[in-house]
Amino acid sequence: MYKKNQIQELIAKRAAKELRGSCVVNLGIGIPTLVAKFIEDENVYFHTENGLLGVADVDENQIDPNLVNAGKLPVGETIGASFFNSAESFAMIRGGHVDVAILGVLQVDQSGQIANWAVPGKNIMGVGGAMDLLVGAKKVIVTTTHTSKDGKSKLLRKCHFPITSTRSVDMIITELAVFKVEDKTLNLIELMPGVKLEEVREKTEANFIVRIKEGAK
Repeated sequence: MYKKNQIQELIAKRAAKELRGSCVVNLGIGIPTLVAKFIEDENVYFHTENGLLGVADVDENQIDPNLVNAGKLPVGETIGASFFNSAESFAMIRGGHVDVAILGVLQVDQSGQIANWAVPGKNIMGVGGAMDLLVGAKKVIVTTTHTSKDGKSKLLRKCHFPITSTRSVDMIITELAVFKVEDKTLNLIELMPGVKLEEVREKTEANFIVRIKEGAK
């Protein structure tokens, strides 16, 4: 059985495979932040909505307290990185200049709509740039554990929490499976290592179509 950090890295590593060639990528809070450690292509540029294009890992001995990402975690900068204010950063997002956004979620429904900014009755961080990224990013990938802490499916027929946007995401990656969203329908295209289809069916409330490619089991 995988530990929590192993599960998160498994999901992040699979998401990293979707980033190829020259592209601008925005990483959300949580599992998405781990994706950067699995990228070796120098043509993948990471963007953060608080104003940096060219985000890099930083050695703990070289942390600059003034240099953080949107989740307030310390980051480094690549050679040639660009700094700008928040208004310009969101203009980049809304203007369609972010190629891929990788987001965490609280829930996702079978049409690909997500809820990731509010839990009724609870005080959480809020929406951040998620709404803007769902509208402006060319491709949106969700990275999430398949179930919540109490074992309930996070892939639902309909989200119970307030949705973040009416736009459907393009892909959902969990520790159990990979789904593509096409025509507001979930398509199971890949099982994660060691996972059986029966387990995915058992732990998924949402309806989905099995379209596993040859060699993807």
